[in-house]
Amino acid sequence: MPRISSFHGIVILMFSNEGAHAIGHFHARYAEHKASIGFDGALIAGELPPAQLRLVRSWSARHRPELEANWDRARLGQRLEAIDPLA
Repeated sequence: MPRISSFHGIVILMFSNEGAHAIGHFHARYAEHKASIGFDGALIAGELPPAQLRLVRSWSARHRPELEANWDRARLGQRLEAIDPLA
């Protein structure tokens, strides 16, 4: 179950098959837009509209410890925990 959160039409996902040396990140999808985003809010690949990118960055800043814990779980092949959406 790679979906870990959703809010304001944005779906947040994390995958376990991202490679042994990949930096910690998650994926955000909004309509036809897709992006890979680091836990620090850096846009790694893809794109999101500016307003949605700001929302995702705000969400990730509030939930970084949970994202890092899920990254560790994903790399161990464990079930990911849901993360509260942005209010």
